Amino acid sequence: MRLGMLLKYDGSQGGPDMTKVLEAERLGFDSVWSGESWGVDTVTPLTWVLAQTTKLKAGAGIMQMSARTPACAAMTMMTLNAMSGGRFMMGIGPSGPQVIEGWHGQAFGKPLLRTREYIAILRKILAREEPLMFEGEHYQIPYAGPDATGLGKPLKSILHGDPKQPIYTASFSPAGLRTAGEVADGTLPIYMSPEQTDLITSHVEDGFAKAGAGRTLADFDIAPYVRVAMGDDLQACRDKIKPELALYIGGMGAREKNFYNDYAKRLGYADAARDIQDKFLGGRRKDAAAAVPDALVDELCLVGPADRIKDRVQVWKAASKSNAVGAMLLGGASVEAMRVIAEAAA
Repeated sequence: MRLGMLLKYDGSQGGPDMTKVLEAERLGFDSVWSGESWGVDTVTPLTWVLAQTTKLKAGAGIMQMSARTPACAAMTMMTLNAMSGGRFMMGIGPSGPQVIEGWHGQAFGKPLLRTREYIAILRKILAREEPLMFEGEHYQIPYAGPDATGLGKPLKSILHGDPKQPIYTASFSPAGLRTAGEVADGTLPIYMSPEQTDLITSHVEDGFAKAGAGRTLADFDIAPYVRVAMGDDLQACRDKIKPELALYIGGMGAREKNFYNDYAKRLGYADAARDIQDKFLGGRRKDAAAAVPDALVDELCLVGPADRIKDRVQVWKAASKSNAVGAMLLGGASVEAMRVIAEAAA
């Protein structure tokens, strides 16, 4: 089972914490991943990391599709791979309407259709078999709208990319996971239970079936985010993670449409999920965090003393043997925790 690290960078002077990144490389971690919201972008910190490492892969987890044209994303992918010896990993996602329309000033549109179109264009550019042409609902290349100059010309990338470059999506809803299985090479679930991997894998496999290409989980990389809080006080470690779980389960989406809340229910925490949402939407965030069950934290995260975390890593390793998990991407792990997990995962 491969290990990855979620890079947290807030824009402070001096760039990302390279002490931790270089320790991840020394420990044999496979990758470092960086996301973006409406501040720090994903590409710049990853470029910083690639310039100062020799083995670690650097993954966009994820690029917001509406922030860049597919051609711009493809140029970034090909350029960073050329500069780093093929160590850049592409992850894309739709983000949400609050960010896309409120920050980027773009129509949110149909996220699953946009994902299909975006990946199709990326693959055309990487394949470089012919000048780029695409006609879709979100993207038309060359542009031929009513305000077009008429001078647009289909072009072929000057830079040669790798047509086998894996493309990941940030999928979590059942429909998003099916789309990932249909058109992508991997997915980055924000949460996953190693005991109930079918809640993720079954939808991905539905996507395989729809694509009809005969793929299996052995051909696909599922790399969930796994939060880490290591310490002697188990309850304190759980409590450190609960506010984030409460935010997602309680407040990420409307009451009637919250994928994280739905997932908690499918995991078997239906009553708690409703309680967390009621409290969070009612403005009682501390109460919402307190309502997150200890068992839910234990199932999704790595928490508590080192020996307890080592034992829990074995459950994840068992899930990896069936290809339900390709890599664990660790969030919030200290250097000491990284060492403990690397030893347990070996």
